[in-house]
Amino acid sequence: MRFEAGTEVAAEAGRVWAVLVDVERWPEWTPSVRRARRGEAGPLAVGATARLEQPKLRPAVWRVTELTEGRSFSWVSGSPGVRTLGEHRVLPLPGGRSRVELAITQTGPLAGPVGWLYGDLMRRYLRQEADGLRRRCERD
Repeated sequence: MRFEAGTEVAAEAGRVWAVLVDVERWPEWTPSVRRARRGEAGPLAVGATARLEQPKLRPAVWRVTELTEGRSFSWVSGSPGVRTLGEHRVLPLPGGRSRVELAITQTGPLAGPVGWLYGDLMRRYLRQEADGLRRRCERD
């Protein structure tokens, strides 16, 4: 199952990227994350981890699997029967604007039932994250 959300941001891609990769500050701009703790110090990089606590979901540890500096990162989290891939992209647009694209893809034997039970919540959280990121980047 795949869920997506995106938005245009009236801020340059570099600014949006800086806010996006500052994972520990996500609770400041999205209600979909209650607490976020990085597993390591330093910039977000392949292999880095973060523990997220989200309302109505069990805490999850995410591990970065791909990162293109200034453009995108993907991370994965696993639970029994489900592997979740989170994708984050920042695309530059003309006029100092950007486009943010967020996606969650779930695979595994329990992905269907989990998607059916939590699909609306995941769509809502992705929308909150995209909109919160836009507001934070346009405000500062």
